[in-house]
Amino acid sequence: MSLKIKFWGVRGSIACPTSDHMKYGGNTSCIEVRAGDRCFVLDAGTGIRSFGDSLMKSGSSVSHILFTHTHWDHINGFPFFAPAYIPGNAITIMAGHLGDEDGIQDVLSTQMHNPVFPVPLDAMQADLRYHDFEAGEDIKIFDDVRISTARLNHPNGATGYRIEYEGKSVVYVTDTEHIPGEMDQNILGLIEGADFVIYDSTYTEKEFLTKIGWGHSTWNEGMRLCREANAKKLGIFHHEPSHDDDFMDKLAEEAKAAWDGNMVCREGMEMEF
Repeated sequence: MSLKIKFWGVRGSIACPTSDHMKYGGNTSCIEVRAGDRCFVLDAGTGIRSFGDSLMKSGSSVSHILFTHTHWDHINGFPFFAPAYIPGNAITIMAGHLGDEDGIQDVLSTQMHNPVFPVPLDAMQADLRYHDFEAGEDIKIFDDVRISTARLNHPNGATGYRIEYEGKSVVYVTDTEHIPGEMDQNILGLIEGADFVIYDSTYTEKEFLTKIGWGHSTWNEGMRLCREANAKKLGIFHHEPSHDDDFMDKLAEEAKAAWDGNMVCREGMEMEF
């Protein structure tokens, strides 16, 4: 029994399906998680369409969708998630950033209202259940899978997730903005000793200086956090759309030279712990 992940979307902001983005991928955020024989997914960017098609072909199912937040690049694949239209499927949808607002069901429904989208949320025939919690709480989806959460620094809020199973841990920290010279204590607590940390690395350090307040970070900051928290590996994630394959190749070389624990996440990449 192992903890496995697969990246179905690694891009931030907007999908970029061009010939210059083939190596690292152009779909937005979506990560499949398998804990033993159970399957759930983090975020529903455009990558979730292919993930759903894969589930349909294999005859397997997904039990939960956990959202970091509800900006478009993390939700706009949801209307194309085929398993949600199949009667008999049961999917719990969770988010921790909406607070006293109307909640995750309302956000997803609004995205599918006319005239924005022609198919309403209630056309989905699966048993969809919705649960809003407060970032910082532990949440329970299976008896033997521990999920801790933390509040992230992002416009309109976001939630980081730590998933622990059979003594292994993967942490998902996107979207978040650091304060130069300060280490985010919420993140440090979440990633302490983790086997793998997936971190918002949208900008280079030079780009970051002109993007203060946009809610994103750098791989350099992710590396500093991982080393401070004794995390084993950093997954560089949420790539800026203008960072094409050539750019990402150079970034990967620079990051690997800085710390052997750095690696760039690619669409289709699978990891087992």
